[in-house]
Amino acid sequence: MPNKWQTVLDEIKNTISDMAFEIYFKDTKFVSEEDNTVTFSVLNSLTKSTVEKKYHDKVLAALKSAGFNCNNFKVIVSSNNATKSVIRRPVEVIPGAPVERRSNTTTSISQSLPNSSAFAVNNNGLSPKYRLDNYIVGSNNDLAVSAARAIIDNPGSTQYNPLFLYGGSGYGKTHLIQAIGNELQKNYPNLKILYVTIEEFYHDFVTAMRKKLDGFQNKYRKLDVLIVDDFQFIEGKQASQDEFFHTFNELYKQNKQVIVSADRLPSQIATVDPRLASRLTMGISIDIQLPDFETRCAILKAKADLLGETVDNATIEYLAENFSTNIRDLEGELNRVLLLANVRGVPTSEVIGEITPVVQSVHRISSKQLIDRVAKYYNLTSKDLLGTSRMKDIKNARQVAMYLMNEELGLSTVKIGNEFNKDHTTIMHGIKVVKENIQKDFSVREQISELRGKIYAN
Repeated sequence: MPNKWQTVLDEIKNTISDMAFEIYFKDTKFVSEEDNTVTFSVLNSLTKSTVEKKYHDKVLAALKSAGFNCNNFKVIVSSNNATKSVIRRPVEVIPGAPVERRSNTTTSISQSLPNSSAFAVNNNGLSPKYRLDNYIVGSNNDLAVSAARAIIDNPGSTQYNPLFLYGGSGYGKTHLIQAIGNELQKNYPNLKILYVTIEEFYHDFVTAMRKKLDGFQNKYRKLDVLIVDDFQFIEGKQASQDEFFHTFNELYKQNKQVIVSADRLPSQIATVDPRLASRLTMGISIDIQLPDFETRCAILKAKADLLGETVDNATIEYLAENFSTNIRDLEGELNRVLLLANVRGVPTSEVIGEITPVVQSVHRISSKQLIDRVAKYYNLTSKDLLGTSRMKDIKNARQVAMYLMNEELGLSTVKIGNEFNKDHTTIMHGIKVVKENIQKDFSVREQISELRGKIYAN
């Protein structure tokens, strides 16, 4: 049976990314086959939930392809996984006991924890409100959360070091990286952890240059975990970038954990040295995306619970449906609804009619107006977009207009095709191209965001 299960894993590996396979399937174990159901184990409940929801069809297809006579499968959480995966339980540390530090570069922090109480950090920059248990997991961030759990269980492991998270503003990056820091501090009280924004790193460095760099280097290079937020703002700060490069190298050489977040990949940040960009992505880089409707609902419910407020499902769904730019805006609208309801002493459902949804504003414009605004954004004319030119710049702008007409105005591919005098299959292809580019290219994601703002403007 092991060979048969390996065939299943090989089939799955061919249909998903290497990173997804590493996190969700590498350490699965075959358990049994009975009553037309195959049972296998995974390492934790998060993996179980993701496999069942996100990879159900792929797993079932792989099972049948490997020769299993089944029409269903069951996932269980292994009760004996402490030593079977990269997601390992931390080494127990007895205060005052000697702990051997290993020089092997594969040794992680949890295998070489400091034994001095001097490493305890009170002012570590972390906010206690950011925790993993109040971070809502969805398809937009499940890979990032899995990587976070692996780091929490085994900080410094080369597979997840450094961890680089990137995505739009207000997508939950700060919450997650601070939650990692808080969990590590709780699990390993002796770890020296520091959370800073890149602006704080820059100001520390500038201040140190006026005096001596010894204090600065002692602060940053003797850490066990360095967490840096908003890395994109290092753009144009060459001296700080050089110092960060050397700080990173020093920490990495000692198997210390580095966690960085930004709104784009390092290679997409102007003026960032290619050497530094390469180092920051040699561990694992994960794109955190905008949460889907179900996740936005869960975020709102969790926020209401945290505030001790009762919010009916109609209000939750209304806000989740109509405010989808980012999590901060979503929570801000919830706060506004709660304020209105509390001031008037009425249920939230009675005030949501006064909240103007973002998506309604786009219906004030016609498809012609949208095409005009997209053309103007790209320094083109509407005639260019509606024409037949295959020039790259015009073609890209045309496809963006198609995407926005579909996503923002809700037009079908047939109706969009009528606007551009093109077959609906061409429209479908153009929309697909833009969606794929949004996933992998920060600049496209930024352009779409700016265009949405222009479309919504009066």
